[in-house]
Amino acid sequence: MQRVCFLLRVRQDRLAEYRERHAAVWPEMRDALTAAGWRNYSLFLRDDGLLVGYVETPDFEAARAAMARTEVNARWQAEMAGFFEELDGRGPDEAMTPLTEVFHLA
Repeated sequence: MQRVCFLLRVRQDRLAEYRERHAAVWPEMRDALTAAGWRNYSLFLRDDGLLVGYVETPDFEAARAAMARTEVNARWQAEMAGFFEELDGRGPDEAMTPLTEVFHLA
């Protein structure tokens, strides 16, 4: 099982709305994530906009590719793109660059 952590930055002027959207993630989006192999997926948001994501999955690239093939993910990513800084033309899901794990207490 891969443990993946990534960082993104949410725009300061959209923090409240970002929190609201994630308090009501579409059921079909939740189902797609589960079907694609995303487990223990969590997002943590700091008041300055720093977003920390964590997910466990057997294969992160395969899990991302499975989500990229879904219509619901395309709709979700299109709606979420405006919430983030520094995407450089990429979607939020494409900008998730995993951090290197340097320690894990098993």
